Amino acid sequence: MVVHSASERTLAGLDPEQRSAVTAPAGPVCILAGAGTGKTRAVTSRIAYRALTGEISARHVLAVTFTARAAAEMRSRLTVLGVPGVQARTFHAAALRQVRYFAPRLLDGRAVPELVDSKVRLVALAAAKVGLRADRAGARDLAGEIEWAKSSLVEPAEYVVAAAKALRDTPYEPARVAAVFAAYEKAKRSGGVIDFEDMLRAAVWGIEEHPDVAEQVRAQYRHFVVDEYQDVNPLQQRLLEAWLGGRDDLTVVGDASQTIYSFTGATSSYLVDFPRRHRGASVIRLVRDYRSTPQVVGLANAVISQARGAEARLRLELVGQRPPGPEPELRIFTDEPAEAAAVAARCRALVAAGTPAREIAVLFRTNAQSEAYEKALTEAEVPYQVQGAERFFERAEVRQAMVALRAATRSIEGSGSGRATSGAGLELPQRETPLPEVVTEALAAVGWVPDRPPAGGAARERWEALAALVQLAEEYAATAAVLPIGPAASVERPVTLVDFTDELARRAAAQHAPPVEGVILASLHSAKGLEWNAVFLVGLSEGTLPTTYAKTVEQVEEERRLLYVGLTRAREWLWLSYATARSPGGRARRPCRFLPQLNRSGGTERAGAGGVRRPDRRRIQVVSCRICGTALLAGPDRKVGRCATCPSDIDEELHERLREWRRRVAVGQRVPPYVVFTDATLVALAERRPGRSQDLTAIAGIGPRKLGLYGEAVLALVAGAAVDDVCPEKTFGISS
Repeated sequence: MVVHSASERTLAGLDPEQRSAVTAPAGPVCILAGAGTGKTRAVTSRIAYRALTGEISARHVLAVTFTARAAAEMRSRLTVLGVPGVQARTFHAAALRQVRYFAPRLLDGRAVPELVDSKVRLVALAAAKVGLRADRAGARDLAGEIEWAKSSLVEPAEYVVAAAKALRDTPYEPARVAAVFAAYEKAKRSGGVIDFEDMLRAAVWGIEEHPDVAEQVRAQYRHFVVDEYQDVNPLQQRLLEAWLGGRDDLTVVGDASQTIYSFTGATSSYLVDFPRRHRGASVIRLVRDYRSTPQVVGLANAVISQARGAEARLRLELVGQRPPGPEPELRIFTDEPAEAAAVAARCRALVAAGTPAREIAVLFRTNAQSEAYEKALTEAEVPYQVQGAERFFERAEVRQAMVALRAATRSIEGSGSGRATSGAGLELPQRETPLPEVVTEALAAVGWVPDRPPAGGAARERWEALAALVQLAEEYAATAAVLPIGPAASVERPVTLVDFTDELARRAAAQHAPPVEGVILASLHSAKGLEWNAVFLVGLSEGTLPTTYAKTVEQVEEERRLLYVGLTRAREWLWLSYATARSPGGRARRPCRFLPQLNRSGGTERAGAGGVRRPDRRRIQVVSCRICGTALLAGPDRKVGRCATCPSDIDEELHERLREWRRRVAVGQRVPPYVVFTDATLVALAERRPGRSQDLTAIAGIGPRKLGLYGEAVLALVAGAAVDDVCPEKTFGISS
């Protein structure tokens, strides 16, 4: 009886879909869980329910996650539910535990080889052995390619063909990458060490090639749960199948719309094909979103509804469960500094209004974008933390660049007039040469070449960070060239490299303050799995999101999913912004193609007198259906405030009075009825029944002019007045 009541308590508070997931029969179960739908609660409740009803034993469960944090959260929740003892681990932690346990049998008594934390050093040595000079960024990119290959079960001899088939953007010519891959494997064996992929392979080999090990592992683990199943790679899937050994007591949880790590080898194909691979599988969809307001949910639905490809087959349309909140804002700025300054100002206002700084996040596509927001937040005196990456001025490539710039200033100072040389022997322009050109030539000392971003993620990120320094030079030259010489006078002079290096040193010092609780700055990739009360999605322009490096349809669709992940991080308040140019007067840019076709008549934020940026008062907002929360794109739907397919709650009697009133007004003014108000506006009035002037202006199609002409009459009609009481005879002095 006690066990029964405990299991029933496990079901308490679950919604119908969650309950279906928890009570699904043994066998293959696929839980398609949208963002914020309570997937962790559902999966831990399923384990607890089965254990408390006696269907399974907790010690026979292996729950696999992708982060140690998620595994700890799962164990904690299961303990609270009264089911301790479940093994919840990452793939690598579970494999390491098993290999170490079985090492005496698998390795003839020898200890497990040392596990290398990072491949970079060994990869650099391997590259040198095959005659390839790779800096640290190049070595990181080579390490990433080797990880992708090993995770995809690709051997060195197969790499060239596999990379071509996968359309990999390789950091070096594929044959050279394959040579480094082979040399790396050899260096590893010579050094008696293994990497994380080797650990997974060893676990697979132990089970597949040693029947006694397989028997013992499968006797211990009989029921499996895999979280974030859309992120599984072929090597992890191979290990999962080895654990299962043909059995089918497997529960997987995932969301194909959050597949954003395919560049690492992760693939959603196992999630997409789960029903086909496991005949008779139970498939449950969790779509009730408890994280975000209906307005945020509606915009996320609108963005992902346009998705194409295999992942789109499992697309979920979320249904917001929270009370309504503010509409997401779309803000357009003339340049990136203006965008960053506005974001910092709003962050400061949110903190002043009581939002904890840790509940605010600024999310961007690439880490190189962080510098502008670090600077703006510093100047606004808003504390912040950079998550998932070093602060801009702490990055190795930026430190190296600053050394090169200081060396260039010494060369210029020591040379007097004429041309100077950098520390690398490169000839530098004279002082009157524009600052951005001076900086560009100085950065050649650290291997930076403008307009030639390299292939490979780490090398490209390094290039973008140095490009950001050149961008800073352009902005600094534009704003610091006029120096005051008196109370009301100023003089223009060229900004020197010395001035610029001093400015960089000042910024670096300001951003090296001890870390405190603050606004989170993070890339979209590192934000996955997290959530905040207020989220700023910045830099939403073509070329940044989607990145210019997204060439194929599949790559572009992954960029769309990346935006979707960012949108669904927001609980309540969401800001989307982009700059029409990178710097003042720069080349025009277009907004991100994934944004719905919003009403962009509001213009941009622009500079006023004295260079102070004056916000345009016409705020651009996303209009969401007041019933289901979906972002409204069609003009009539936006006026009515709901989707055409959502049920109407129109007051028919009020609608008829409004139509008769409009007819009389139109006759009195000798204009067609639609000039007074369109049919859609009348429907919106009869459905929404506004009680105040501000409620009227919230309806699309009612601006200040029409509010002045008709506002009093419309409010009276909504309040119950008869048409005769507000008829045109009294209003315009014209008989009907």
